[in-house]
Amino acid sequence: MKESFVILKQVSLKNNCPECYNNNGLQLSFHQKIVETKFYKSITSNVNHSLKCLVCNTTIYPVQWTDDIERVFEYQQKTIEPKKTSKYLKKASWVAILLFILLMVIITFLAIYPSL
Repeated sequence: MKESFVILKQVSLKNNCPECYNNNGLQLSFHQKIVETKFYKSITSNVNHSLKCLVCNTTIYPVQWTDDIERVFEYQQKTIEPKKTSKYLKKASWVAILLFILLMVIITFLAIYPSL
C-alpha cells in the first residue's frame, strides 16, 4: 500500500515566524491523502496541514502559533476545497472479479450437469 499526499493549496503568510521573527517566510500548506494499492486507488477525506518557515527552515507546530496565525489558518482552512472522495478499481481488480464470476459459472454448470 502506497500513501501519498496531493497539495490542495499553498499560501505564503505575512505573519511573524515564532522562531526567527521574520515576517515573509511562513508557508501554509494543505494536503489531501491518496491511498494506492495493487487493486484500487482511493482519494480519502483526510486533509492535513503544515506550516513551515522558509527562512529558518523549521516546522511551526500549532502549539507555537500566535493568535494572528490561528486566525489566518482558520480563514485559509475555510477556503480550501478538497477533492471529492472516491475509489477507482484498477485492472487487477477487474480481472479478479471476472475470474471469480467465471469460476462461479463453471461450478454452477458442473453442479447442474455432474455427468459431464
